Amino acid sequence: MTTPSHQFPKGFTGSTASAAIKKPGRQDMALIVCEDGATAAGMFTKNLVCAAPLQLSKRHLIESRGHASAILINSGCANAATGTEGLSRAIDCVDAVARSLDIAPESVLVNSTGVIGVQLPIERMLPQIPGLVASLKGGDLLPVAQAIMTTDTYHKTAQVTVEHEGRTAIVSGMAKGAGMIHPDMSPPQATMISVLMTDAEVDAASLQRMLQNAVDQSFHRISIDGDTSTNDSVFALASGKAGAFPHAKVEQAFKQVAKELALLVVRDGEGFERGIEVKVTSARSNDEALKVAQTIAMSLLVRCAVTGGDPNWGRILAAAGRSGVPLRVEDLHLSVGGVDLFRDGAPSTTPLAERERVFRQPLVEIRLDLGQGHASDEFFSCGLTTEYVKLNADYTT
Repeated sequence: MTTPSHQFPKGFTGSTASAAIKKPGRQDMALIVCEDGATAAGMFTKNLVCAAPLQLSKRHLIESRGHASAILINSGCANAATGTEGLSRAIDCVDAVARSLDIAPESVLVNSTGVIGVQLPIERMLPQIPGLVASLKGGDLLPVAQAIMTTDTYHKTAQVTVEHEGRTAIVSGMAKGAGMIHPDMSPPQATMISVLMTDAEVDAASLQRMLQNAVDQSFHRISIDGDTSTNDSVFALASGKAGAFPHAKVEQAFKQVAKELALLVVRDGEGFERGIEVKVTSARSNDEALKVAQTIAMSLLVRCAVTGGDPNWGRILAAAGRSGVPLRVEDLHLSVGGVDLFRDGAPSTTPLAERERVFRQPLVEIRLDLGQGHASDEFFSCGLTTEYVKLNADYTT
């Protein structure tokens, strides 16, 4: 799969380098810089086994009061569950970037992705940092987006233009992630990593709010395997180079970019064959709609049925029934791909060939009306394939 070319917003540059962190011959270090500094925000994994670089980035966002000048990301090694030595190595990387850019260490954010429980090979990484700084350039996000990939099969970028009174700003972003995907993040006080950038002027508090709202409606609506990573993070940076824009317009752009990236992550799930989109409507509250949608989308039996193209729709109702949300079977209306499967407490008379057809689409669209109220929500996942099991059975070897 290919995605369109997207650009760094004004004020941002990026570069990549190869340090043979896991395997030689690929770009595995990425540096993003805002030379004049940017307001910054972050969302970080709630996993209590939190990687060393995230611990450091949380601290820096607090110490800098929401400002940053650089983000360093490496692939091939997560630097998680690595003890005090892992934290020390993360600090060494931050200090090297700060020296090369002549900025304060607390203005450098950092994250890593890859194998857990392995120390960063800083003897190969630190010598790459001066070259990273020397080769910084604006333009295409592609090289940086590729450098942060692990088991991803394609890079993931997105971009939205914000217009106001004849002026334009952009919100652009990149993400990586294909396995260990079930983001559950909070602000400072997934492995899925994303960086969102804009040249619109946004203060730190507003940027944090925009990011949290965007994440809640995007990355918190996807799951590939139900495993929340030690390194999940989403960073947001605003250079201000395009001037001030209505916050509502900027926030909507953040939401759109984040959702596009989140869906790209799901579509690149390890061993991906079919996507699953679950929309629950007519619920009593958004929370209840989300709970039912998430339970269906994460059901192993539903995901196996989708993988096999098996129209075993009873598994969908069974998942809804165990979600913990009160419901009445006679109120439910279930359809897949626009084809009725269950209504008024009984199966629909849809021919088997039609049921098989909609369960074998590239995206299996499940719609469940609870018949209770006016709230709705959605959740995205994918089939569970034998290729996924193979990839993760041999991940470190």
